[in-house]
Amino acid sequence: MFSRPVSFMVAGAAGAATLTAASAPSPLYPVYQRLWGFSAFTLTVIFAVYVFALLAALLTVGSLSDRTGRRPVASAALVLLALGMLLFAIAGGTGGLIAARVVQGFAVGAATGTVTAMIMDSAPRPQLGSLVSSAVPALGIAIGAVLAGALVEFAPLPRQLVFWILAAVYLVLAALVWLIPEGSRPERAAHSSIWRSLLPSAGLPPAARPTFFALLPSIGATWALAGLYLSLGSSVIGTVLEVHSHFVVGIVLGVFFAAGIAGTAVSTVLPPELREWFGYGTLILGVLITIAAMLTSALPLYVVGSVVAGLGFGAAFRFAVNALGEAAPAEQRGQVFATMYIASYIAFSVPALAAGLAVQRVGLEPTAVTYGAAEVALVLLAMTAGLIQARRRTAEDNTPRSA
Repeated sequence: MFSRPVSFMVAGAAGAATLTAASAPSPLYPVYQRLWGFSAFTLTVIFAVYVFALLAALLTVGSLSDRTGRRPVASAALVLLALGMLLFAIAGGTGGLIAARVVQGFAVGAATGTVTAMIMDSAPRPQLGSLVSSAVPALGIAIGAVLAGALVEFAPLPRQLVFWILAAVYLVLAALVWLIPEGSRPERAAHSSIWRSLLPSAGLPPAARPTFFALLPSIGATWALAGLYLSLGSSVIGTVLEVHSHFVVGIVLGVFFAAGIAGTAVSTVLPPELREWFGYGTLILGVLITIAAMLTSALPLYVVGSVVAGLGFGAAFRFAVNALGEAAPAEQRGQVFATMYIASYIAFSVPALAAGLAVQRVGLEPTAVTYGAAEVALVLLAMTAGLIQARRRTAEDNTPRSA
């Protein structure tokens, strides 16, 4: 078995690698569109089926690791993810892409809550666990976008190589996670209880519910923006900003998520009372800058806006993960994080699918600008919810003293 520090590193690597699959196809979408001639709406359908499959996994096997242990669920999910990458590599049309996305989505959904709980279980300190578990999604997505963009532009087999590489990585990680010691959990349930746990369900322990519902607008705001970048981002960069290099498209997409890692790190050195508001403030400012960049077709300004918005994405999501990690009982973290990711991926997919429909009617640039304005409104709602939650906590803290 691995030591605790090595286990933490392997769990973090698995978390990042899992989300690498989410962005790896993004720089290739314009290539697929030209090759197979499908519409912007079909593109968003290809994007959305991934999320619907992911949600199905979260609703069925999302909390399974709380009963069976983290290792078997994480390993099986990584093997399934390798299969999804192989399906991408051999895809010969829209149907093949949809099949690959369905397998990929279910695998990511099975892995996401489990690997997040595994990171928290093996972390030397709870704060470090929340830092890493909130940073690895952005890290993985940034790596996927940049790696795919570079290989499409410069490598042989531009539509296949990235998927062969990722399939090999997932198989290696599927073996390594078996060497991570299991965290604390209740005695394993009987097989009948395990089978019942596979019935579609989502839930939260009572202790985590107030925190979760207060954070729901924040989770929605961060992941809705990520959904825009990964669904229509490459089209915006290529069409509105007139960038024709796949590598540059991958870099620009990766900038947002790389900045998310920096935002996660920056939030840890800020005073606790400022962390939430730093995330929301930079998220709003970054979105406003990117809207201005799209209206003026200014690529440098768009990159600046992506960096600022990415800082907000990382800081806001880290705050949410940390707050939920503190509120969730250790033996139910898999369930809590699975539920968090259900909300995250609904926000990730449904607005992006609506945007794909809107592109057909009003065009790409007006749709992206309107999406940005709606994002600002959602962040303002998150700020309001944060203020209400802060006042509630203050009132609860003062009640014993006044009694």
